[in-house]
Amino acid sequence: MLEKHPSRNEAQPHPDYFRDRMQKLDRRQWWLWSSTLLVLVLLTLAVASFAFPAMLSKEQETYSFYLNQAVRALVGMVLLFSVYLVYQQVLIMRMRNQMADQFHVLTKVESLTNEVYKLAALDQLTGMYNRRSGEQRLAEEITRASRYGRPLTILLIDIDGLKQVNDKLGHAAGDLLLKGFSERLQRAIRGSDLACRLGGDEFMVLLPECQVDKVRHVLSRVDGLEIEYEGIKIPCRYSRGWTDYKRGETSAELIKRADQALYADKRARHRSGSQPGAPPLASPVPQSIA
Repeated sequence: MLEKHPSRNEAQPHPDYFRDRMQKLDRRQWWLWSSTLLVLVLLTLAVASFAFPAMLSKEQETYSFYLNQAVRALVGMVLLFSVYLVYQQVLIMRMRNQMADQFHVLTKVESLTNEVYKLAALDQLTGMYNRRSGEQRLAEEITRASRYGRPLTILLIDIDGLKQVNDKLGHAAGDLLLKGFSERLQRAIRGSDLACRLGGDEFMVLLPECQVDKVRHVLSRVDGLEIEYEGIKIPCRYSRGWTDYKRGETSAELIKRADQALYADKRARHRSGSQPGAPPLASPVPQSIA
């Protein structure tokens, strides 16, 4: 299978890791403030316990002595704990700032990685996998089919008349036709299948564990597509050719046999002069596409 982020180091922490660390810091800070309140309450009780025996005593001097000692002890412990508290707060703030900086940097790196991935693996116009990604996946599927003896079908599609659309309506209309066809093709296949744009008006679909006679079910979901551009309905006509994998052949040999089936279908359509499944051009203005 194609890796979503082939260049990412698997050992690199995920943003969720940093979010979890930030939450732990928040809990630690909450615990620190809670413990501060608890310590102050305990110190107050300690002073009271020191002073209480002197309060029961009838000698005023003894009472004053115990009370002074208790207050001094309380002040000393409060100062020590305050120093500790400030030190812990400084550490927490420093860790928080470091984690925030690392998280910000990692977010940027992940965003750049996604952009690089899109440029390297996806077709910029249609958003489908590009030729390189498709050929890589094909090699993997051939290896899997050869190892486990599972069926593998490859389907090649060539959109007919794209040049005429570009010449008569402009490249914007041709791009819209390619995008519409790509979206329709993506919805027609299964999640385990893969569709890619080889370039221009050529597409390849990999159908693992799909019998050859089932390919027509995929094509039936694509047939009848029309793209509307500036009030003109452009029927999407295409030629298709498919074949199944034979054990021992290479990806180039498999593509060659599918390509031969594609051009056989194209020649048959040219001789018959018909496009099964494609409606005639419908336009509100007197303009047509051959």
